[in-house]
Amino acid sequence: MATIGYARVSTDGQTVEAQKQALRSAGADRIFAETASGAKTDRKELARALKALGAGDTLIVTRLDRLARSTRDLLNILDTIAKARAGFRSLSDQWADTTTPHGRLMLTVLGGLAEFERELIRARTGEGRLRAKARGVHMGRPSKLTRHQREEALEALSLGHVSQADLARRFNVDQATISRMVRRGAVLAG
Repeated sequence: MATIGYARVSTDGQTVEAQKQALRSAGADRIFAETASGAKTDRKELARALKALGAGDTLIVTRLDRLARSTRDLLNILDTIAKARAGFRSLSDQWADTTTPHGRLMLTVLGGLAEFERELIRARTGEGRLRAKARGVHMGRPSKLTRHQREEALEALSLGHVSQADLARRFNVDQATISRMVRRGAVLAG
């Protein structure tokens, strides 16, 4: 069972030495350190530290903000640690310690709050989308053909003058665009 430390600073002007010393004092056998923004998702040394974790190991950091920039980021990292059957501990944030029952409870509550927040955002987004549609706002990508082009294409097809492939070439669009327009036109007409 190893204790693995992770240290991070955001800018080149800062140093990880103080964090490394604190991690060594806390019993870190191995330390991964890097200079990278916490907002970056591709932190190479963090990925290496997480990959090095085995069952029974513990990842330690000096403070939570050295590990994660957001609650969602923290929960994703903690999930990776849990899947490795390892523990996690923050030296400055006593409540963030999955090696104790109290710490696991606090992080479970945090996870529940994050899930609740995601559901609220999803509900508000859905309500906003419905209000926008009721006002006539078009949702999704803009049409590749104008209303006039769509009417012209549907009329030409109904008269049998051209094929869908001919129309696609004429309007410089993919044939799938014409096919979708025909399906929607048939739904609208029917």
